[in-house]
Amino acid sequence: MSLALPRPHRDDLRIAVGGLLGGVLLWVLGIHPRMASDNLVLWQAPWAPLMPLAVTAACEPLRRIRPRTGLLIGTAALTLDTVTLGNIVTIVLYTDLMYAAVLYGSLAAARRIPWVTGMLTVLGGVVPAALWRDPQGLLIGVGVGVVAFAPASTGWVVRNHRDAAEAARLRAEQTALLAEMDRTQAVTAERARFARELHDMVAGHLSAIAIHSTAALSLDDPKTSKDALAVIRENSVEGLAEMRRLIGILRAGSGDREPAASPTLDGLGALVDGARANGLEVTLDAGHDSVPVPVELAAYRIVQESLTNALKHAAKGRVHVALHQENGTLRVWVTSPYRPGDASRVSGSGSGLAGMRERAALLGGSFEAGPEGGRWAVRAVLPLTEGDPA
Repeated sequence: MSLALPRPHRDDLRIAVGGLLGGVLLWVLGIHPRMASDNLVLWQAPWAPLMPLAVTAACEPLRRIRPRTGLLIGTAALTLDTVTLGNIVTIVLYTDLMYAAVLYGSLAAARRIPWVTGMLTVLGGVVPAALWRDPQGLLIGVGVGVVAFAPASTGWVVRNHRDAAEAARLRAEQTALLAEMDRTQAVTAERARFARELHDMVAGHLSAIAIHSTAALSLDDPKTSKDALAVIRENSVEGLAEMRRLIGILRAGSGDREPAASPTLDGLGALVDGARANGLEVTLDAGHDSVPVPVELAAYRIVQESLTNALKHAAKGRVHVALHQENGTLRVWVTSPYRPGDASRVSGSGSGLAGMRERAALLGGSFEAGPEGGRWAVRAVLPLTEGDPA
């Protein structure tokens, strides 16, 4: 199976063709860097400079796809060029091959080539000057430096700038990606917060409306229907007020703040009275001092949702609500009668328990809910310092 090589870049092909034509033009005009009388010119055939020129030009298409191969072949061609009359274009093309080998080659080669050419430059100047005892021997080192070390060093500098620009681009992309992730997480968290608020504010009222409307439709008793309609109206008005408050928050763009009329633990009495009006038998035992606003809101919502669940699912009996402050935490207990297998008055989605668990977790607290000794128990422990583990 044949191995397909990458296609050369079009600019590299243009360099090869242009260099070859330029070198041929100089050869036709008889412009050479050396004279036939020089001792180093061992191959004096007039057409001899064209061979290294053609080989070096043929290496140009490899400068990006096979830079190391192009440099090795070009070095051999340049060595052959030194024993002929020579061609300036061959030398220029070779400097480009040296530059490309550092810029497009492997990182190891890019680090090694400048060091090697630098040592050759020093040795090429010092050794001939020492052997010939003539300072003009240093010119050989200068020539090596111009042909090899200078383009290699230039390639290394350009490569460093290119890599730094690429690293900066990647960092910018990562920063933009992280910013987008942060924005998405913030939007998700905000949506979850408003979903919890909407559920906690409206679910209780809608559950009471559903239960009492069922009672009004199923019982042919004018007094019972009138009482049920009164409860329905009261819960409808309160639910609409809560909805308007939440919609006002959304329209005002104040999603990072709780509303000014945010419920407090002082409103637990009214909350319990509303639950009693809906038909629950509730007792309240609240013993606590002043607590932070986030803890106060979470505790209120947990009690509110627990009473809503009791209205929808609890069996007949007393519902007990207790709040106590101890050891830097606020402990919330809500227990209600529980008999496995009893049908719920209103179907639920389970989002209420998830919302209570999220509220406790956001404050670094704990939450448990489940059957316990013939009753359904909701237990939450909320640290009074927001974010501390309970």
